[in-house]
Amino acid sequence: MRVFRILSLLLVVLAPSAFADSLYQVEMILVRQNAEPVINSRAAPENWDAGAPRLGERMSPPRLGNIVDKLRADANYTVLAHKAWEQNLGEQPVKVAITDGQEQFGQFPIEGVLSLQLGRFTDIDADFWINQFDGNGSVIASEHLSQTDVRTKNNQLNYLDGGHLALLIKITSLTAKPPSAPPPDLQD
Repeated sequence: MRVFRILSLLLVVLAPSAFADSLYQVEMILVRQNAEPVINSRAAPENWDAGAPRLGERMSPPRLGNIVDKLRADANYTVLAHKAWEQNLGEQPVKVAITDGQEQFGQFPIEGVLSLQLGRFTDIDADFWINQFDGNGSVIASEHLSQTDVRTKNNQLNYLDGGHLALLIKITSLTAKPPSAPPPDLQD
């Protein structure tokens, strides 16, 4: 009986930290692969964000500027959007709506939703539309990137290939301790 009390006490102390959300930097680069033929899709639905909170002003300094510079220098790619922000991630999926450009009747030139769920890896659902507008502000053409149930490694640049559109994404822990140096006797 005493063992059960000790185990339950340990669970009470250790469980909240095991399931707590942690702070991460998420950085994404949305690109068009110019060598691939453009595939037009149906326009984004009016409820494209499905109620997900907008990214808004939660931006943080990007760390992948050198990658963006290389992509812009290569005629095979067009960088459509580059965003970086901090957010808490945990075992429950977290959705965020991302936009770029001037809103016209509830639609944006670039709009999409990322759903992120942290585990041993990070599971990602990405749904993005690149819209073209006519002079009246109505969507006349859309391109769509949809990737579901993609398992990515943290602290690495991950590539989600959607044909003519692709998403580069890096998710970095801001709370993890850096690896410690090996003991002096192992460095020789």
